[in-house]
Amino acid sequence: MNTAPERAMGWEGCHMPKKVLVVDDAVFMRNMIRDIFNNPDFEVAGEATNGVEAVEKFKELKPDLVTMDIVMPFRSGIEATREIRKLDATVTIIMCSALGQETLVMEAIEAGANDFIVKPFRQDEVLKVVKKAMNI
Repeated sequence: MNTAPERAMGWEGCHMPKKVLVVDDAVFMRNMIRDIFNNPDFEVAGEATNGVEAVEKFKELKPDLVTMDIVMPFRSGIEATREIRKLDATVTIIMCSALGQETLVMEAIEAGANDFIVKPFRQDEVLKVVKKAMNI
């Protein structure tokens, strides 16, 4: 039976894209990440420019995936990750780090991040890390 509610809820083999929240203080990085997730598997539901906004947007949008810059104004990505993880134990959080931030990456993983990607990003590498972390 293939009813409208079943299709809306993703039953009967219907594919529902994963909602993504992109968090980075640099607009060019947000745009780059948005472009990477411009495919049928994902939908960028929103963006945040700092850790405070990240938590607010997370509560509002309830995304499946958060890409989180580590170093941002007002609240770091690590602090925002801790707070988001308290709100939702199942959301996938991928940290975005620059080379040389290994100590911060380890702190982010301890705070609840699932994995990390290193700038500059390559689309295939980002999607590989995300799909592995999300088991898709």
